[in-house]
Amino acid sequence: MGQSSRTPRTVAVLMGGPSAEREVSLSTGRECATALRDEGFEVTELDAGADLCERLRALSPDVVFNALHGRWGEDGCVQGLLEWLGQPYTHSGVLASALAMDKQRSKEYFRAAGLPVVESLICARDEVRARHVMAPPYVVKPNNEGSSVGVYLVHDVSNGPPQLSDDMPAEVMVETFVPGRELTTTVMGDRALSVTDILTDGWYDYDAKYKPGGSRHVVPADIPSEIFDLCTDYAVRAHTALGCKGISRTDFRWDEARGAQGLVLLETNTQPGMTPTSLSPEQAEAAGMGFGALCRWLVEDASCNR
Repeated sequence: MGQSSRTPRTVAVLMGGPSAEREVSLSTGRECATALRDEGFEVTELDAGADLCERLRALSPDVVFNALHGRWGEDGCVQGLLEWLGQPYTHSGVLASALAMDKQRSKEYFRAAGLPVVESLICARDEVRARHVMAPPYVVKPNNEGSSVGVYLVHDVSNGPPQLSDDMPAEVMVETFVPGRELTTTVMGDRALSVTDILTDGWYDYDAKYKPGGSRHVVPADIPSEIFDLCTDYAVRAHTALGCKGISRTDFRWDEARGAQGLVLLETNTQPGMTPTSLSPEQAEAAGMGFGALCRWLVEDASCNR
């Protein structure tokens, strides 16, 4: 613990909240709360609403376990509140959270660190609806949401520009599509745990991530050692470049036909899914750390000034 000399006993698990990823967060929160109780902690589950500050003051837990996903929960907002309260918390701090959530800004940090990223633009939603703003194939997604909420893949000019739904933000990211395999690496503290190869029958969208049978995970990934090592190296460097704490997960696309040159970094997630079958806990398990031990590690790693 960065802020306390005694072992934390009471933990408030923040979950739910108002973001587009509320249901995923509730699932993460429940699983983490159960695991922490099994580890001997006194746990309170908090659905993060407008009264969060008052509830945290009343509870005064030793640690806040941040199981929120999406805006407000992983973009620096709740982290700023917790810093203001002097409340030790898990995962990344204000700046790293804000940078990682803003996909375009995080790419600037990745480029400065010498990491390979795909070209992208920030465009008005209406402009993207009206014309191809870059040559297909390309992907359109929110710049500041996670979990593949609202992802559009445009394969060919003949498809016409994508007719984005009205719940997409006024400005969106348009990104060159990279063919190939979906790989991901979790960093815990200062070390990479493993590489997972994510297999799907189609696009790795929200349903593929969260619906039963939507995707299969191969961990450790059956890929050349050079690509495996590059993933772990890039993930640690991305974690460091953004100033992440606790755990993060960095996603890649790998075009096998291009070898090492075909590996590109897509984004880093500072609040990766945390159920026993989620990608990061699976990698921890492969590295010899069970789900309960991972949750305990996060609690014991918690601090302010992150």
